[in-house]
Amino acid sequence: MERRGLLYWLALLTMVAMLGMLITSCAKAPRKPEAALDTPEHHVFTGYKLYDKGDYAGAQREFVLALQLDKNYSPAYVGLGLCFGSQNDFEKAHENMKKAKSLAKKKEDKVDAHVGMIRLYSMERKEKWLNKAEDEFEDAVKIDPKSSAAHFYMGKAYKYGYNFDKAGTMFKKVLDLNDKFLVEADNEWKVVQKIQRAAPGSLIGKKIALIEEITRADLAALFIQELLLEKLYQKRTPAQFDTSFQAPTKKFEADKIVKAEAATDIQAHVLRADIETVLRLGVRGLEPTPDHKFLPNEKVSRAAYAMMIEDILIKVTGNQKLATEFIGSKSPFPDLRNDLPYFNAVMVCTSRGIMEAKDMSTGEFSPRGTVSGADALLIIRKLKDELRFF
Repeated sequence: MERRGLLYWLALLTMVAMLGMLITSCAKAPRKPEAALDTPEHHVFTGYKLYDKGDYAGAQREFVLALQLDKNYSPAYVGLGLCFGSQNDFEKAHENMKKAKSLAKKKEDKVDAHVGMIRLYSMERKEKWLNKAEDEFEDAVKIDPKSSAAHFYMGKAYKYGYNFDKAGTMFKKVLDLNDKFLVEADNEWKVVQKIQRAAPGSLIGKKIALIEEITRADLAALFIQELLLEKLYQKRTPAQFDTSFQAPTKKFEADKIVKAEAATDIQAHVLRADIETVLRLGVRGLEPTPDHKFLPNEKVSRAAYAMMIEDILIKVTGNQKLATEFIGSKSPFPDLRNDLPYFNAVMVCTSRGIMEAKDMSTGEFSPRGTVSGADALLIIRKLKDELRFF
């Protein structure tokens, strides 16, 4: 009994001590500013600059510094919520966003909290996430109908939800408001316009449309699912049958030797079926390496893409002259010599309007530059239009 009594009092004392620590922590006075710019507003401003660079730890530190000065500063909790969300800790992300909402008193802070939720739902993308983002947007514009942030991030939410028409409308609204996010909205609007013009018909096409730099695996999927390359080749190349007499012969045991796989690094890849189809069709520029590697995650350059398009054009049209059409011609691009191995392919594509200069102001083609998903889709759309003439 004495032992039980002792344990009881020890547990009670421990609980009292913990409660005292909690009360002391809650009652702790705010940290005193140590410099002129040691303010909640400045720390949140700095936090977002670091967040935009992908420095989530640095951003988190700044948001915490803001809360040390003012534990009820709602925008700092929004920033923390975004940091946790970007690191896939959605439980903590929602906790901070909920706190931000409850503490928001000023009009701009309330809008900021709703916009934060739009961004968080866009990261998480769980069941009915787009509907929830729309609800937050409606709440935000009820408070401030001219909120550029609300329209911009709702536009991004629609883009992630593959509703490119509504996304374009939101980005256009930001430009009409002529306030914040002008440059960002203009860039997003141009991307959405490209996607709309490309009109991806498959889900994989819509997903790849949002990628900033496509890979060899992405392009293989686009050729098979958007260009329908397999059907295109079958349509343009009639099946050939050997009707000559074949004397029956005994097969050698050597015939049973298993051929090496065309690519040994795609077994677990989600786009394996598309990659294998492209390898079987044999698209120049998407061949395996001598050591049987496809390199699915390697970025595709604009020059390599031009060579692939040229190869498809030659095979579908049967026009072998395309392979040498521009050899010896003068280059119209300041960054493209006419003796480069991909010069003819670039000229074949650009002269037909399938591809164009990367920078219209300088006329540079940027052969080593990467290809965005939106550009890749638009090029395929233009290739389809070109092939209608044959």
